[in-house]
Amino acid sequence: MLAYVRPEDTALEIGAGGGRWTRYLLDFKKLYVVDYHVELLTELKKKFCKPGMEFIKNNGTDFPGIPERSIDYLFSFGTFMHLDAPIIEIYLANMKKILKPGANAVIQYSDKTKIMAQLNENFSENTPDKMRTMVLNAGYTIREEDLTTMWHSSVIRFTI
Repeated sequence: MLAYVRPEDTALEIGAGGGRWTRYLLDFKKLYVVDYHVELLTELKKKFCKPGMEFIKNNGTDFPGIPERSIDYLFSFGTFMHLDAPIIEIYLANMKKILKPGANAVIQYSDKTKIMAQLNENFSENTPDKMRTMVLNAGYTIREEDLTTMWHSSVIRFTI
């Protein structure tokens, strides 16, 4: 993640939760934090509010108020674990509108090929093969995958 944090760039985090990963994104020129839960956004504002940050409540798949082709880096950790394929597909389609050409998107997702994901009924039915197919079908290019670090999930990096 840190290799992609550039002070001249604009980033977006989907589903920041309590801000565990948000703190590593603070050096971006502009940082959008998007979440479905307004209560989490309210708490994050208290914790991290700094110039260049914008907190946005979405409907679960959209990016209201974010200009087209404005995002250099998109990150999500811990959110797509719980999203079913149809929701992921909508998110991927909506991301295309806001990502700049060449922008990096990094998403952690549930990997039901792993025992810890299989044991967690709250994790969505996703696998690297399914995720790859969704990403490619949405018109992205896969640049990198981490299928081994975590026991319950995997990470994919792709570009437009």
